[in-house]
Amino acid sequence: MLLHIPEVLSRDALNEARRITAGAAWADGRITAGTQSEKAKNNLQIPIDAPASRKAGAIVLEALGRSALFFTAALPRRIFPPQFNCYRGGTNVFDNHVDNAVRTHASTGRHVRTDLSATLFLSEPAEYEGGELVIEDIFGTQSVKLPAGDMILYPASSVHRVTPVTHGARVASFFWIESMVRDGGRRRLLFDLDMSILGLRDRLGDTSEVVRLTGCYHNLLRMWANA
Repeated sequence: MLLHIPEVLSRDALNEARRITAGAAWADGRITAGTQSEKAKNNLQIPIDAPASRKAGAIVLEALGRSALFFTAALPRRIFPPQFNCYRGGTNVFDNHVDNAVRTHASTGRHVRTDLSATLFLSEPAEYEGGELVIEDIFGTQSVKLPAGDMILYPASSVHRVTPVTHGARVASFFWIESMVRDGGRRRLLFDLDMSILGLRDRLGDTSEVVRLTGCYHNLLRMWANA
């Protein structure tokens, strides 16, 4: 499932994240690349344990905790700490790659299975040229370039790339989610069911049929979730 989640960051949160990352010390993005992706990767990142990364990451995590759409789509069990990258000048591209199946936080040894990948844009589209996130999966090939504060959620198993940034700078947060429901088809079914229930509740209220459907949702989640 590919899902655009608008306005994950409020304007104040976005401005603070931009302020923090603007003053950060950037490093070679290959510090977090696997053996295959390091050959394709040419960008900048803030080291994950740098103060700027922790401060801006906390802003992202707080915003995710308030996003009902993110929760119902991802059903998050664990979130790998948000990281931040930049594409500009000669460090401007990340060719086709697939994300590692498991990410390990170096300082804690914590493992996170990467069911879902997320990119949260911090730069406005008008601030740079190029830099589209291109995702290839069963839904076809999608090119994504979102307003600052918006996020794209997509399968970590998909082939994806960032096209060359030819002008300006593209700054974003990226991270991975281990879902309570490992199977992507089941997550999509639960998402569609939950969104339909919300729509029916808005139109009809808590009728007996809506209550039964809500029970079906939670019983399926109870059956499939690894919480």
